[in-house]
Amino acid sequence: MSDDTGIYPKLNLEPGSVHPINQTKKYLLDILSSIGFNTINGPEIETEQYNFDMLNIKKTHPARQMHDTFYAQDKEYVLRTHTSPVQIRAMLNNKPPMSFASGGKVYRKDDDATHLPMFHQVEGIHVDESVNFAQLKSLIFQIIYEIFGNEVEIRFRPSYFPFTEPSAEVDILSKDGKWLEILGCGIINPVVLENCNIDSKNYSGLAFGLGVERIAMLKYEVDDIRDFYKSNLDFLKQFN
Repeated sequence: MSDDTGIYPKLNLEPGSVHPINQTKKYLLDILSSIGFNTINGPEIETEQYNFDMLNIKKTHPARQMHDTFYAQDKEYVLRTHTSPVQIRAMLNNKPPMSFASGGKVYRKDDDATHLPMFHQVEGIHVDESVNFAQLKSLIFQIIYEIFGNEVEIRFRPSYFPFTEPSAEVDILSKDGKWLEILGCGIINPVVLENCNIDSKNYSGLAFGLGVERIAMLKYEVDDIRDFYKSNLDFLKQFN
């Protein structure tokens, strides 16, 4: 409303902007979309079935303990600990071949300079005939080169995730000579495919997940993950 009377004070309004974490999430999803992944979304409040059971995460797994996970209504529901339940729903509702990516908030009981109780992930899956680790490795190189440039050094380390087999963690070499983990990946465990009514004798799949805050920290050279959420306008204006 305009005011020519001088009764109301003039407001010094500055245009808003997209938060750097949302910028990074969109950037990652745009990369995946450009190479053939369809973006999908899912609920942040999940059941144990979709968050754990369907992903081959046994009831004895440490991730299911109260000190790691936010439960609600006598453990009937859980704040999702990863975006993988979105991929489970996609595999249940579609037939191979399929390629899906999802991004959003996830929740775990962590809080320090590199971890938060709420953070963001971007995940992708591809299911088809004869998907193998060589294809996964080629895809991961393509994604990382797109984010950090073709000169970045990359290494794969063997790892373990209940929902992929074999599994790996991927590091890049930082400017100060330190190896930094940026994502986890692997070949989808046949048990998970069968849980989603996909014949694991005829189909295989790859999966990967990136921490959005970790990518933003590396891309923008931010040392403390908590700086993104302090509502410090001077800090946030750097990313306009």
